[in-house]
Amino acid sequence: MRALVVDDEPLARERLVDLLGDIPSIDVVGQAGDGREAIEAVERLRPDLVLLDIRMPRMDGLEAARHLGNFEHAPAIIFCTAYDEHALAAFDANAVDYLLKPIRADRLRAAIERAGRFSRETVEDLEHGGASRRERSHLCARVRGNLVLIPISEIDYLLAEDKYVIVHHAGSEVLIEEPLKALELEFGDRFVRIHRNCLVTLDRIVGLARTTDGRVLAKLENVNAELEVSRRNLPSIRKLVRSL
Repeated sequence: MRALVVDDEPLARERLVDLLGDIPSIDVVGQAGDGREAIEAVERLRPDLVLLDIRMPRMDGLEAARHLGNFEHAPAIIFCTAYDEHALAAFDANAVDYLLKPIRADRLRAAIERAGRFSRETVEDLEHGGASRRERSHLCARVRGNLVLIPISEIDYLLAEDKYVIVHHAGSEVLIEEPLKALELEFGDRFVRIHRNCLVTLDRIVGLARTTDGRVLAKLENVNAELEVSRRNLPSIRKLVRSL
């Protein structure tokens, strides 16, 4: 079984790699220092198993696991953490295991034997068992076969087109296969709907403009695009603009 070790502490990674070295069925194919590096490493190395710390900079383990769960060949996930949570007992019966540091060799062996396919629902159960569920800090897209992570903070607007959503960010755009409605539910504090097919970033809105044919467009800071505001959404957007 090909394994990836992810932890922001080099000593913790070394200890885990040493423990895994005593398990003949495990081949450690790589290491990563945070959730974002983990996603890039999984894309490149295609491990069967990821041993994943939770509290890490840039992107924590829970968010990384949610992204990994969308991969076509999703690896099994074993969380490794120094922090106890209320959900530990529930997770002990699941395919995705949860190990408390310092990790014992016998416990690690048992976790590897039991590790099954990672599922998004399992990570959501963990989030609800501990802290409240948090929104992602990035969206994940594939561009010409390569993985691209787009920081939520860099997104200007999201435009639905057929079965895709076009993410417009930092003067560029990528396609993702996530429903606009699901994105609105997750990031409702960051985006506002101006049309049935468009969400715009709240802090990018600088005003409204009316065209000669009577349409109303949302004006975004440093964005040159005609984003029409629907009649249905216009009253709430007008109220929002007045409050800016």
